Amino acid sequence: MNYSIHLRLLFFLLIQAFIVSAQQISKEELLFLTPEWKGERFADGRPKVPDDLIKRMKLVTHEEAWAVMKGKGYKYQYAEGWQCINPDSVLVGRALTATFMPGRPDVHRVTDEKGHTKDGRIKSQNSWPIDMLVKGDVYVVDQFGMHEDGPTIGDNLGNSIYAKTGNGIVYEGAVRDIAGLKELGSFTSFFRSYHPSHHNQEGNLNTTLVGINRPTRIGKVMVLPGDVVLGRDGAVTFVPPHLVEQVVKTSEVVRLRDMFGHQRLREQKYTPGQIDTRWSPEIEKDFSAWLNAHINELPVPKEQIQELLKTRTW
Repeated sequence: MNYSIHLRLLFFLLIQAFIVSAQQISKEELLFLTPEWKGERFADGRPKVPDDLIKRMKLVTHEEAWAVMKGKGYKYQYAEGWQCINPDSVLVGRALTATFMPGRPDVHRVTDEKGHTKDGRIKSQNSWPIDMLVKGDVYVVDQFGMHEDGPTIGDNLGNSIYAKTGNGIVYEGAVRDIAGLKELGSFTSFFRSYHPSHHNQEGNLNTTLVGINRPTRIGKVMVLPGDVVLGRDGAVTFVPPHLVEQVVKTSEVVRLRDMFGHQRLREQKYTPGQIDTRWSPEIEKDFSAWLNAHINELPVPKEQIQELLKTRTW
C-alpha cells in the first residue's frame, strides 16, 4: 500500500474511533475512573452523592474543604477568578461535565451525524449535555475560555438548565444575555466573561463538542462527573465523591467548635491562648456539655451531633 494512502487511512480510522467515543462516556469507563466511590450511582455510572450530604455541603467553606482534600493528596481542586451571578449565594450540586474545543469542520460534521442518526439526539451540540441534566446537578463546562463568538449559554438555555437542575453553572468561557440570566433569581453561576455574541452562527464555526461526562479541566482542576461542586465567595471547589462525607463532617465539627470557642471568649471564661491551642480536658468536657445543652438549636443536624458525642475521641 502506498505510504501516503496508508497514513490517510490510519488518520481516518483514528478520527472515527475518536468520534465513536468522543461524547458521552461509557459506564465502564466511568466506573474505572471513580473506583473510590462505593455508594449509589446514576444509571450511566455517575456517582450520586446523597441529597443529605449535598444539603449539608452548603455550609462548608473553601478552607475546610481544601484542608481535608490537601491532607488526602488532592492539591488541585480549587478554581478562582470568576465573574458571578448571585455572588452572595452558594452553589452546590453534582457535576455533569461537558468539554468543547475550537471548531473543526470535519470533526463537527461527523459528530453531528453520529449524534443525530446513531444516538437519536436532536437540536445542536450545545444542547446535548443539557438534555441529560437532572435535579441537583451543576452543569460544568470547559469552553476553553472562548470569549467573542464563544457563548453557548444565554437566557434560553439558562432557563432550561435551571428548570432541570434548580442550580446554576460553572462555565470556563463567556456567557451571553447576562440580564436575562440574572432575572432567574437563584441561578447562582460562575463564568469567565460576558459577551453579546453567539457561537456557531451560520457559516462561522467556533466550537465543537468533544465530551459529555468525561474528565474535564476547569482552571487548574481536573473535574470528574459526579464531583460535588461548592461555589461560594467568588471561587469554586470540586470535591471528589468519596471525600464529600469527610469534608462535611469535618466542617460541622469545626463550625461547632468555633461557635463554642467564640461564645466562651465573649464570656471571658477562657483566654485566646487556651482556645487557639489544643484544648485541655476541662475545656473538652465543657464543650461536650455545651453540645448537649444546645443540641436543638445548633446549625448542624441533631442526629449528627448525637453521633459526634458518641464517637468523640478528643
